[in-house]
Amino acid sequence: MEQRIPISTINDFLYSPRSLYLHSIYQSFNTALYHSTYQTKGTLNHKAIDEGEYSSHKRYIQGLAVASEEFGLVGKIDIYDRETKTLIERKTKMKNIYQGHRYQLYAQMFCLQEMGYQVEFLKIHSLEDNKRYDIALPTHKDKQEFRDLVRKMMMYNPLKEDDSVDQKKRCEVSIYKELSY
Repeated sequence: MEQRIPISTINDFLYSPRSLYLHSIYQSFNTALYHSTYQTKGTLNHKAIDEGEYSSHKRYIQGLAVASEEFGLVGKIDIYDRETKTLIERKTKMKNIYQGHRYQLYAQMFCLQEMGYQVEFLKIHSLEDNKRYDIALPTHKDKQEFRDLVRKMMMYNPLKEDDSVDQKKRCEVSIYKELSY
């Protein structure tokens, strides 16, 4: 069986590669054991998308399961606007746009394109302050860097983990801290 990487783990991996490993271990656990209030709120905010209740307008595709053979990815999109060919990722509140957020959108875009959809615009929508952030479409260089990241994720070995001070600080605030650190 070929390995598939959940799109939702990309940002976690960039933050702390070990979290990818822990995510795979704890994914079958009750999230109440390790999710922070912020994460629980995010899950509740996604409920309307997951249940297809964001909008009844036919122009929006909501919560569509997506996959990419090229990259070995699986996941779900939040919203795809058929009329404007815009892919929208909803977040509870955005203060900064990090590489992981861009890569999450890239992953969803690559999946949609492989499935035959055209994507012309990428946006992150911050729910609490109702702001939209435009994300540039990936360049050839961005796509190669993304491909390299996916390769790293597939090759990750928690036994050969980075023991740097920076990595340890990140582990101290990990959502899995209570279960593993």
